[in-house]
Amino acid sequence: MKKILVVIDMQNDFIDGSLGTTEAVKIIEPVCRKIQASLEEGATVLATRDTHQPDYLNTAEGRSLPVEHCIENTPGWQLNPEIARLIQGCTVIDKPSFGSFLLVEKIRELTAEEPAQLELAGLCTDICVVSNALLLKAAFPEIPIFVDSSCCAGVTPASHEAALLTMKMCQIQVY
Repeated sequence: MKKILVVIDMQNDFIDGSLGTTEAVKIIEPVCRKIQASLEEGATVLATRDTHQPDYLNTAEGRSLPVEHCIENTPGWQLNPEIARLIQGCTVIDKPSFGSFLLVEKIRELTAEEPAQLELAGLCTDICVVSNALLLKAAFPEIPIFVDSSCCAGVTPASHEAALLTMKMCQIQVY
């Protein structure tokens, strides 16, 4: 069975930038180990980048979260350098919102001929990881979806735990 690892939004602004947290910094090494192991096993690795434009503060999201972050082509928008080095040559999907329909379509292409298993890791558990996990579960109800909780971090530890519980309740396998 084909394995696909999706690395969600491991960007500078979410790690040590405008929306960074100590929890996000702590998962860099485990995510790097997971990427390396996945590549060595022959898995397909995809990554996403939260991508906003300079008018971010005038958007619905920007009015609810008035902190500029992940503005396209800025240092904060870039993937963490260690992550970027490991995923050279892998597909990176820029997404303008929490969940990505482009990610769903890419996985649909990758699984058209062979069954797959999906695994998600990254940031933030309680926003973009849970959004993409639920989109993927809705699009692919028969594909096993896993989330490695040690390779995710939320806005807060409490919201991280709440998102993990939400995913478990929706038959996403959290470990």
